[in-house]
Amino acid sequence: MNAADYQPPRWLRNPHVQSVLGSSPMRRRRGVHALARVGAESHEVIVDGGDGIRLQGFHSALPGQPTRGLAVLLHGWEGSADSSYMRLTAAQLLLRGFEVFRLNFRDHGSSHHLNEDLFHSNRLDEVVHAVGDIARLYPARPMVLAGYSLGGNFALRVARRAAEAGLPLAKVAAVCPLLDPLKTMEYIENGLQIYDWYFRRKWRSSLIRKRELFPERHGYDDRVLAQDMRGMMRWLTERHTGFESLEAYFNGYSIAGDRLAGLQVPAHILMAQDDPVIPYEDFPHWHLPDCAQLEIAAWGGHCGFIENASGDGFAERWVADRLGTVLATASV
Repeated sequence: MNAADYQPPRWLRNPHVQSVLGSSPMRRRRGVHALARVGAESHEVIVDGGDGIRLQGFHSALPGQPTRGLAVLLHGWEGSADSSYMRLTAAQLLLRGFEVFRLNFRDHGSSHHLNEDLFHSNRLDEVVHAVGDIARLYPARPMVLAGYSLGGNFALRVARRAAEAGLPLAKVAAVCPLLDPLKTMEYIENGLQIYDWYFRRKWRSSLIRKRELFPERHGYDDRVLAQDMRGMMRWLTERHTGFESLEAYFNGYSIAGDRLAGLQVPAHILMAQDDPVIPYEDFPHWHLPDCAQLEIAAWGGHCGFIENASGDGFAERWVADRLGTVLATASV
């Protein structure tokens, strides 16, 4: 299967319908049912992010079934290990013989209590360290990594650091990875307000939760939380990231241009031409190494790729298909 195989019915070819349905309650229920239907046993695991940092994740396996590989999944900004696409992808990978670890970034899901400082998108070191700890805890080979949106951005950056960090990654897959954060900010500001509303609402809830847990460390008031997205990002940058400007912060985790030049892990990337928050015009200027393959679907929105009224997802099957090839290679 490839991106050209994704041919949704006409009523599903609107990018906003795709993007909204991708995170809908229907899809969340479908994700819960998918993991239950395959018979997965899942349990919480706290992994080491280095320097005293703890990250939360969930390990899933099929009882009584031999494990042929380990897949680590990374969610998008203000998503979690329990997001629909995470569970649906896990179910697909479990059926192919993987055990799966769904990792929560700092301050995502129910993990706000684990670390005092706030999450930001340049906290790559702790994710690299956590993936290494997962490899140590579950030494199944081969090991693969996948992510969606910001999680796809992290997955590709982790893979770029794999050799240096000693990570035994055999392959990486990314769906709608965030390329240029500044461009995405502009798209959110100038596009349909549903995206700005969605992300600000979830981020504000996260910051309120953090303030409740660590009031002495986080004394920001509601005036901070009342700012627009750019204002809140600038506040985060100046107070909590160590970067001197918002532009420098965004540049720190951009993967646009030739920033993935050092990538050596085979990578598969799925993008949608109609993505409402990742501009298509950036794709022709994206210089990927020979080990990376970019597939662009005509439709899909942002991490949608819904196929029908039942909520079946092309992207979850695509990830499992691309990563599953390492199992056939390993068995030869």
